[in-house]
Amino acid sequence: MNRSIIIAIIIAIAVVAWIASGQMDNFNGSTGNDAAAATEKDGVSALASSDAEKPKEKRKLAGVRIQTFTAQPRQQEVIVHGKTEASRVVQLKAEISGRVKKVHVDDGDRVKAGDPIVSFDVKDNKAKLQEAEALVRQRQIEYKAAKALNKKGFSSNTTLASAKALLDSAKAQATGMRIRLDDLVVTAPFDGYIEHRTAEVGDFFKDGAEITTIVDGNPLLVTGQISELQVNNIEVGGKGTAKLVTGEEVSGEITFISNMAEAATRTFKIELEVPNEDNKLRNGVTAEINIKTKSVDAHFISPALLTLDDTGVLGLRAVGEGDIVAFYPVKILADTPEGVWIAGLPETVNLIVVGQDFVREGDQVKPDFYTAEASQ
Repeated sequence: MNRSIIIAIIIAIAVVAWIASGQMDNFNGSTGNDAAAATEKDGVSALASSDAEKPKEKRKLAGVRIQTFTAQPRQQEVIVHGKTEASRVVQLKAEISGRVKKVHVDDGDRVKAGDPIVSFDVKDNKAKLQEAEALVRQRQIEYKAAKALNKKGFSSNTTLASAKALLDSAKAQATGMRIRLDDLVVTAPFDGYIEHRTAEVGDFFKDGAEITTIVDGNPLLVTGQISELQVNNIEVGGKGTAKLVTGEEVSGEITFISNMAEAATRTFKIELEVPNEDNKLRNGVTAEINIKTKSVDAHFISPALLTLDDTGVLGLRAVGEGDIVAFYPVKILADTPEGVWIAGLPETVNLIVVGQDFVREGDQVKPDFYTAEASQ
């Protein structure tokens, strides 16, 4: 055989042997990798199984500091803005037509009930009264005679009744003239002062024309409008004070609470009656009315404890049974420089004073009672 052919065969056999050797290594390597992967998977499964067998750790409870608060009776106050008013203001008017003969008072004068204000000219009114009185005397004589004749049977009952009617008519005319004479002098209907006088000597007034304005300033009224939310907290006879813009402070009693609200404001008018014997308090002065109301149970707290729930409701968080957080909506009754008075809590409650903004209603917490040392 040719030598070159032999050499080619030997080289071909060597190449085939080398290729076959590589295929076996790949097979063996693949098997090894699979085994390693299986071993790794078994290890993870074993680790997971080991973790599952371990007990779960308990969730750490939030720590809060609490303080016990107890309700106290507090008398509420209602503040109403208003003004002073005279208890009575009357415009005196002429009851008959006539000319003013005399003026008895000036603006600002104090008067008593029955004091004369102005006098009208009498003219012929006295003469008319004298004439009416003379007629009464005549009718009395006629009636007496008719009565005597009737008793003796010389006069009928009809004649007697006619005489009696004429007598009554004469008496009525005389009474009317006396009233007319009285009306010629206009007098004060009550104690007060003259606010404005329009009458002057020589003025002619028709019946119904205004002569003067008289004001009764004692007692004085302090009036205001109270909201519909507070009107049921006060009552007639309750006590109150008023501070006037002029500096005076007065005390009195509620004498009136309206039963009908103002249509535009939905408020009710109230009147506080205060004494004004010296008449130093003036009508129409701005005032602030402070009314004491019924006592309610309330808590006094720092405003820093107030918070809002998720819906924006103002309230406080407390720790209740089982150390569970509870939220209480509250209403502020009064705000002072030292703190606020609130309503809406149980009589005794453990409020969260530290950490209230980090817990929510229904959370279980680890409470610690507030002490002075803890706050330092």
